[in-house]
Amino acid sequence: MKALFVISIFFIFYAYLGYPLSLFLLSLIYKKRVYKNAVHPNTTLIVAVYNEEMNIRRKIENMLQVQYPKEKLQILIVSDGSTDRTNEIIKTYEDLGVELLMIPERKGKNEAQGRAVERSKGDILVFTDTATMIEPNGLKEIIYNFADPRIGCVSSEDRLISQNGKVSGENYYVRYEMILRNLESKINSIVGASGSFFAARKEVCSDFIKDPHTVSDFKAVLNSVKIGLRAVNDPLAVGHYEDLLQKNDEYRRKIRTVIRGLTEFFHHPELLNIFRYGLFSYQYFCHKLLRWLAPFFLCSLFISSIFLSMHNIIFHILLICQIVFYCVGLFSLKLRDRTASSSLINVPEYFVLSNAAIMLAWWRYFKGDRISKWDPSRRGGSAQ
Repeated sequence: MKALFVISIFFIFYAYLGYPLSLFLLSLIYKKRVYKNAVHPNTTLIVAVYNEEMNIRRKIENMLQVQYPKEKLQILIVSDGSTDRTNEIIKTYEDLGVELLMIPERKGKNEAQGRAVERSKGDILVFTDTATMIEPNGLKEIIYNFADPRIGCVSSEDRLISQNGKVSGENYYVRYEMILRNLESKINSIVGASGSFFAARKEVCSDFIKDPHTVSDFKAVLNSVKIGLRAVNDPLAVGHYEDLLQKNDEYRRKIRTVIRGLTEFFHHPELLNIFRYGLFSYQYFCHKLLRWLAPFFLCSLFISSIFLSMHNIIFHILLICQIVFYCVGLFSLKLRDRTASSSLINVPEYFVLSNAAIMLAWWRYFKGDRISKWDPSRRGGSAQ
């Protein structure tokens, strides 16, 4: 039981703190620069939508305001079997250069993005979603990275807008993830891009249409690494999106994200070959698989603590600390909405919610569940 306790606490620590600490130490002695420059290649801005009549107008207005040469920019919206007024609204912007690609029958976001890749005219493809508002200079900042021929994919910097000034658990997680991505960018490549706003060379996206379960933001990174290119994060390319309205939405989104991530991860086990992919294999294991295994180590830590607490006061105290932490998280989850929550309890709340979602995602993945389409999550006045 002591061995189980030590192993569990080591991997939990390493998943959340040890890995970023190792990246920081590496960055002190080894860095890879990105040679950004003011280049303006032909670019296609892609948005895949489904029944977004409440939000699509706001998104289009946002895309029309980005700072980029209009003759170099194609705005392409692919409507995945929308049955509301989404298509009608998009058509009102055709005179302003907005193109609509309609898929009569709903196929899912992955296939919709694949169809958009086939229709695109740009050498650089930029993917974003309806919920994300791009800052005016965000597009050119993300494109300027491609002046460096070693760059295959670039992720934006996520900024989460919390409701009523409250700092949600997801907001803390987003900040943590941005720190992690920036550390990864400094020494090598990021492991996953932001699905809400990222860019990639067209050749990196050429196989999106082949697999209906493709996770485009993850796949673009992996494809880049496979052909010897880097994927990086750019803190100057900012995308804003709002907090989820309901905690159940956050739980479902997390399950969906992990199932899709597991599907993509196990499609590419060769990337764990450290002799071929070097540092990226270490990153691939720690950032993805080790994080997804954390709930199992949390369970083994709790079980071993129960047995060890019968014989040692220190383990008894550690067990009580775990119980209190989980109880605080569960109490916060019981509150009906986010505005009633204090930021002090949002961290254990999000920790409990996300790890429970990961556990269920593993179960559904092994049952054969694969996700290619879903209903948009409700984000404060927007949808994703």
